[in-house]
Order: sequence, then structure tokens, then C-alpha cells
Amino acid sequence: MLILSPSILAADFSVLGEQIREAEGAGARYLHIDVMDGMFVPSISFGMPVISSIRKFSDMIFDVHLMIERPERYIEEFVRVGADMITFHLEATDQPGEVIRQIHNLGKKAGLSLKPATPVEEMLPFIDKIDMLLVMTVEPGFGGQSYIPESTQHIRQAREMFRGRGLDTDIQVDGGITVDNVHVVLEAGANVIVAGSAIFKGDVAGNVKSMYRAFGKFEETRKPGEKL
Repeated sequence: MLILSPSILAADFSVLGEQIREAEGAGARYLHIDVMDGMFVPSISFGMPVISSIRKFSDMIFDVHLMIERPERYIEEFVRVGADMITFHLEATDQPGEVIRQIHNLGKKAGLSLKPATPVEEMLPFIDKIDMLLVMTVEPGFGGQSYIPESTQHIRQAREMFRGRGLDTDIQVDGGITVDNVHVVLEAGANVIVAGSAIFKGDVAGNVKSMYRAFGKFEETRKPGEKL
């Protein structure tokens, strides 16, 4: 299943609630929430209070991406404020297996994220334990960056690894995705698409619909029954 996860990092926070409602009304099922601590990445974004405030009026799946050091310290808090899925960086903790167990023990889905320079093979010890792999297609920490072309091979490699083990695990991509290049990551095997500026700059509802049209065009090129 192809899923769009608009990233509120690119939203206008003076009208955040309105923009989230527009995205949801246009068909977006996930909401990507980037949490940055100023340590694992240079930027600082937002944390629990923002998630708690928007959880009250949205039924979207909250796809929380932790770009923070030692994420194990805060998993319970992010679950408490409304996260449905928590993705953390392999590079941010020395106990990734324990973080995955922590998330699952709290009844939520666990995602593992890799920076562009991290070899995809490093996720192999956890390949059958995660619900989603997030392949970063820009350097984490800032919105509005351009897609790193080398990421395409990382996506393809990850999908082949999952297939080789009979797994249909979601592969999410985050960074520089637009309606003009989304077919590249879809063809490589990604199925959960994070888009920030491509959704929240301009007509939010129209941008969501345009992305879904791009998904539809890709689906038309696939053979019946063909999996990603």
C-alpha cells in the first residue's frame, strides 16, 4: 500500500491545525512529526506539548520521527502524548534492540531510521523486528533539502533484503520528495512517502491530491499482483 505522510516540519505553525485538517480532509492518513533535540542533529524542532495539542483534533496516524540522542529516555512520553508509530535512528543509541522492544511493549509500531551515509546492512540484526525502515534521502535536521540521488540504491537494496527474507516491511523515505521525483523512490521499493514542502507550501489539499495522482500513475505501470 502506498502511503503519504505529510511532514509538519514544513507547515505554517500559525495555522498548523487548519493545515493538518486540510491534509487529512484531502486523504492523507499519516502525519509525520519530526522531533529534533539540537544534539543528534543541529536543529531543534518541537516535542511532547505540540504532539499532545494536535492529537486532540486529529485521527491521523501520528508517525513520530525521533532525531534525538538516546531515544530510549523518552519513548513512554511520546506514546503518552499520542504517537502511533515511533521511528528512531540506529546511530542515536547503543541499544536499538531494546528501544524496539520498548516501543512494541507499549503497543506501538517501531521504525528504524538510517542516515544517508549509514550502510543499509547495519539494519540486518533488526530486520525481522521492525515495522518500518526509514531511509533518509537527505541529511537529517533541516527541511527543504534536495533529494540525494545515491539514496535510490539504498532503497532498492533494503527492499531486496526484505524480500529475500519473505518480509513485506514498509520502507519510508524522507527528504526532497516531490511529485516530480516520487516515482524514483516508488520504483526503488519505497511505499511510505514523507513530503514536507511539497505538501505544506501553497495549496495543502491540492498538493495532497497531486501526490496521490502521482501514486496512481505509478500504480498504473505495475503488473497485476506485482509487489513493491
